[in-house]
Amino acid sequence: MKRYRKPKGRVAYSLLVIFSIMILSLTYLAWYNSSDREISTLKYTEFMKSVEQDKVATVTIADQSVRGKFRDGKAFETTVLQSDRLMGTLDQHQVEVEVKAQDHQGMSNYYVTLLMLFGLIGLMAYLYYRNSQGGLGQGGAGKLFNIGKSRARFFAPGTINVRFTDVAGIPEVKEELKDVVEFLKNPEKFKRLGAKIPRGVLLSGDPGNGKTLLAKAVSGEANCPFLSISGSDFVEVFVGVGASRVRDLFAQARRHSPCIVFIDEIDAVGRQRGVGMGGGNDEREQTLNQLLAEMDGFSTEPGVVIVLAATNRADVLDKALTRPGRFDRTIQVPFPDIKSRVHILEVHSKAIMMSNDVNLETIARGTPGYSGADLENLVNEAALAATKIGKKDVDMHDFEQARDKIALGIERTSMVMSEQDRKETAYHESGHSLLNVLQPETDPLHKVTIIPRGQALGVSWSLPEVDKHSHKMSQLEARIVVALGGLLAEKMIFNDQTTGCGSDLQKASSIARAMVCKYGMSDLGPTTFESQNYGMGAEPEYSPDTARKIDEEVSKIIGRCREKGERLLRENIDKLHKLAEALLDKETLLSDEVYQLLGLEPRQSFKFTPSEKGGSELDKAGSDRLDSELDSISGSDLAKD
Repeated sequence: MKRYRKPKGRVAYSLLVIFSIMILSLTYLAWYNSSDREISTLKYTEFMKSVEQDKVATVTIADQSVRGKFRDGKAFETTVLQSDRLMGTLDQHQVEVEVKAQDHQGMSNYYVTLLMLFGLIGLMAYLYYRNSQGGLGQGGAGKLFNIGKSRARFFAPGTINVRFTDVAGIPEVKEELKDVVEFLKNPEKFKRLGAKIPRGVLLSGDPGNGKTLLAKAVSGEANCPFLSISGSDFVEVFVGVGASRVRDLFAQARRHSPCIVFIDEIDAVGRQRGVGMGGGNDEREQTLNQLLAEMDGFSTEPGVVIVLAATNRADVLDKALTRPGRFDRTIQVPFPDIKSRVHILEVHSKAIMMSNDVNLETIARGTPGYSGADLENLVNEAALAATKIGKKDVDMHDFEQARDKIALGIERTSMVMSEQDRKETAYHESGHSLLNVLQPETDPLHKVTIIPRGQALGVSWSLPEVDKHSHKMSQLEARIVVALGGLLAEKMIFNDQTTGCGSDLQKASSIARAMVCKYGMSDLGPTTFESQNYGMGAEPEYSPDTARKIDEEVSKIIGRCREKGERLLRENIDKLHKLAEALLDKETLLSDEVYQLLGLEPRQSFKFTPSEKGGSELDKAGSDRLDSELDSISGSDLAKD
């Protein structure tokens, strides 16, 4: 829930009204002073002489003060002692006399106007101060009045409605965070046995996996005050501002204890010290030092403030920040597995009118490596696609179109291709698809098309049966064979090759080099060969002779896979022709159509059975990401001019 902020337009309007009132007040004061200066002051003798000479027309007597006008219209004032002689003289010379009580109204108006003027000036200063702060509790935007104040947003208990039930998947992560919630609700339960709650919890993971959402869920479940700030909000160009804001942030948190402080993108302020250059880095290090002191220093009271932080670069954080006592726990927030993806799709599709043919399990299978944000975008793109053509609901075809658009780009229906280009693309994609269905080690074929999308003239797409957490050597070699299928088909049919093989060769080389340098799947033995990045480029940690041997092993793997692919295509040349001709006719073939056309037995379809726990083993950060890094898509590149 966002805190209310007075619109800038309303503040500007108020300042304009106040400024107008000030101008009118100054005008009145100027007029008052100028009218006073036109009144001449007479001595009593001069006044009486003027009366006797019939020069006075009217007088107004208020106690001892007399104001009047001469017959020529000029005003005067004097001071007299009232007596019968004075009144008789005025009556004798036919002077119009008005008697009043003592009147201080003139001076009173003057002082009231002056007081209003100073009050308006003070009000303008106050409004400017509030406007420079940007609203209560918001912190300033570098203004002078609040340069050292925290820019954290404060959420009172009950204002955050997010709960753990709103976070789909990642049950293990939610279980870890429930300890924090339980402590905030019932701290005596932990203190009974002497246990201490973690002072800080670091949420680490790739963007879009729900780190910020988890922090909101913790606050919503605990129903306690919540302060949210970004790491970049601490550091300014002015020296000492960052440290001052850190002190102010924790001072606010202690006033509302028990309280949760959430620092998003903490790597902006928590990077390792001593690796930067220049004064700006010194300011960042001062801010980090203050943060370290606030989280675990002499004056830190344990259990009062719990710090949640999120980052996708935990590797660059300072070791003093991530040690126990500050961030006691580092929780990895991984990419969702297939069961978690189904739950996430269910959450985001609640507001979507979906057709009965939509199978979220199939969509989840086809989105390995997708984050929660990617899945939300996929559902939205499918809804947009259905809306554009006036459908009543979103069907499976819309989800297919949305996924193809996200992965490859928009469909280029206006692109004109010659018959020769279409034929080359058809055989290229047929080579990929045929080698895919002939090898049981590969992921099952999903569909193949020669409709251009993005920078691809055609695509052969396969879907994994399950999330894979490791890959066998035979599976990686099978992927290389499929990646080379387009090139082998072009050479076999046309005795030539096109530039559309570029990305395929890059993919095959990447897999082969990873097998040699990262996974030890070569004759060089179970050894890894890595490169160290020193800022000016990657420097290999091995000799030039070893680099030559690595290149030889990569070439050996590619050659072995190429021979296997050529053999399979020669043995099934009739199937290659059938598939290419069908693609030229229909442009897009689904896997069932391909198996039926080629007379092959379809693979046993994957049956998804959700567990009661709602999640399986979570993806690791290593080999399981190979699916998304290398992808299960083989295509023909669009030739560049």
